[in-house]
Amino acid sequence: MPIQMSERLKRIADEIPNGAFFADIGSDHAYLPCYVCLRDEKARAIAGEVAKGPYLNALNTVKKHRLESKVDVRFGDGLGVIEEDEPVDVIVIAGMGGNLIRNILYKGKEKLKHVQKLILQPNNNEATVRKALLELQFVLTNEIILEENGLIYEILIAEADAHKTNSDPYDKIHFEKQLMFGPYLLQEKPTLFIKKWQEEHRRLEKMIMQMKQSDSAEAREKIESFSTKLKWIEEAIS
Repeated sequence: MPIQMSERLKRIADEIPNGAFFADIGSDHAYLPCYVCLRDEKARAIAGEVAKGPYLNALNTVKKHRLESKVDVRFGDGLGVIEEDEPVDVIVIAGMGGNLIRNILYKGKEKLKHVQKLILQPNNNEATVRKALLELQFVLTNEIILEENGLIYEILIAEADAHKTNSDPYDKIHFEKQLMFGPYLLQEKPTLFIKKWQEEHRRLEKMIMQMKQSDSAEAREKIESFSTKLKWIEEAIS
């Protein structure tokens, strides 16, 4: 029986190299590892889950597709499911908040030494993830933007310094803007990029209007910060 995959997970699967040994952190039903391993005879995967319900769901999916020899479902927190010196090529962390993805990477950074590629799909705070990649010495090599069920997602692809295929996409002059918008997306400005930031512009305008009702120093600081973001958005989508 074929696995019903979301478009988001299919795009992530397309970024996993043939024959990879990869870990899917927060795997839920283990749809992604099973989908990849059914298509690629040489692929092997770890499906990591910290919650008991999703962990049991993942076990059931793997058993259903008879992939016990290729997909190892493990119960544990973040990159803690990867054993010391285990030669994992690729790590996928998708469908979580950007701050949580950053924390998972920092907490398990000793498990990144063999990793050649990170495929990250934060639900928010993408700038936080881009900054973490820099600090962990991974080079951002591509950004994918897509819409599914009315939500816009960004997928960030990064490679270890030793395996980078292109130069650093950031520059000193536009660094903060590139962190916020994404250096590749800001350069290409696809239709969904414009749509996403038009929606964010409207949201920030409403928040500023609400905060103007307050005369607190904190509100004034936030208004100033949000106003700067509004200006950047207007420049980016013009």
